[in-house]
Amino acid sequence: MSEIVKPYKESTASKKEQVAQMFDNISHRYDFLNHFLSLGIDNIWRKKAVKLIRASNPKQILDVATGTADFAIETLSCKPENVIGVDISEGMLEKGRQKIKRKKLDDVIQLKYGDSENLPFEDDTFDAIIVGFGVRNFENLQLGLNEMKRVLKKDGQVAILELSKPKKFPIKHIYLFYFKFILPVIGRLFSKDSSAYTYLPDSVNAFPEGDKFLSILNELGYKKVELKPLSGGIATIYSAFK
Repeated sequence: MSEIVKPYKESTASKKEQVAQMFDNISHRYDFLNHFLSLGIDNIWRKKAVKLIRASNPKQILDVATGTADFAIETLSCKPENVIGVDISEGMLEKGRQKIKRKKLDDVIQLKYGDSENLPFEDDTFDAIIVGFGVRNFENLQLGLNEMKRVLKKDGQVAILELSKPKKFPIKHIYLFYFKFILPVIGRLFSKDSSAYTYLPDSVNAFPEGDKFLSILNELGYKKVELKPLSGGIATIYSAFK
């Protein structure tokens, strides 16, 4: 069981409630900060993750913790029939809906409120499931991953993109300095939420990354689990099949 890290340490609300509140608070600046703080590399990471699922030609795709729908939009390169994005933050979903409408993609992509631990779908619904920077925000990691497996079709694929901690010099030291001293200041300055960008490094540190996460996927019955480090280990793509 991974350590439970919450955005607002003084609050007695559950992690799920706090995460929803945090993303509601920063939704108006999320896209700008996400691309700015990652120097735009997050777009490249999403493309690499989508490339993994493209080979199986998925027609029904679920994007868990969709946020403002960037990952869902990226999956259109797979030429799916339908993409559904779910999230617990109505603020993020509204920004995503505006983006989808602006791009005239609402005939293919639908966004709805959805909790990763209680997904509102029948068993064996989706050919592929993606999660971008979301699993470390699950209140109950195992339960969320089990729900994803439940709604995934037999032989369907999961691609999980998540931040991780570089292990080698000098990337490790630059990364740690940036995460500890630079990112919280910039995030606080632009988002006006003093906790959101201190929660980010805390949640990355607490996440059972690498082989530990592969072990969790194996224990839950996923097959052919593997990982692919990106940008020197700053992020990782985890792939698994049902």
